[in-house]
Amino acid sequence: MSEVTVSSLHNLQNEVRYGADQTFLTDEPVAAGGEDAGPDPYTLILAALGSCISMTTMLYARRKGWAVERVTVRLRQKRIHAQDCSECENSKEGYVHRIERSVDFDASLNEEQRTRLKEIAHKCPVHKTLTSEIVIVELDDDASG
Repeated sequence: MSEVTVSSLHNLQNEVRYGADQTFLTDEPVAAGGEDAGPDPYTLILAALGSCISMTTMLYARRKGWAVERVTVRLRQKRIHAQDCSECENSKEGYVHRIERSVDFDASLNEEQRTRLKEIAHKCPVHKTLTSEIVIVELDDDASG
C-alpha cells in the first residue's frame, strides 16, 4: 500500500513525504500563481502513468528475454468536451480528461514483439487504476502510524 503526506509550505508549494523520509516539492507554474518549484499535480499523474508503463513493459520484456535497452513514454493531458470525444462510451456531457501517449522501445524487436509490448503497456497497474472507478474516502485519523 502506498502512502504519502502532503504539507503546504508557502504560496502554492507543498512538500510530499513518502517512503523512508523521502521528500519532493510540488508547485504550480508561475502563470497559475505558483513559483514553478516542482511538478504540478497533473504532471505527477502523467509521471506516475509513464513510469508504470515503462516499468511494466521493461519487466515483461525481461521475463521474455527480449533485449530492451530503454522505454520512452511521452504523455500529454488535456480537458476536452465529452461530445468531442470519439473514444468515450459513457460520458457525453461536460468535460473529460484525455491522456495521449506514445511508447517507444530502444530495442531490436520484431513487429509481433513490439505489438505485444504496446498491448502490455495498456495493462500497467496505474493505467488500470486511472481507467477504473475510483473512490476517495476520508482517512480514519486513528489509522495513522
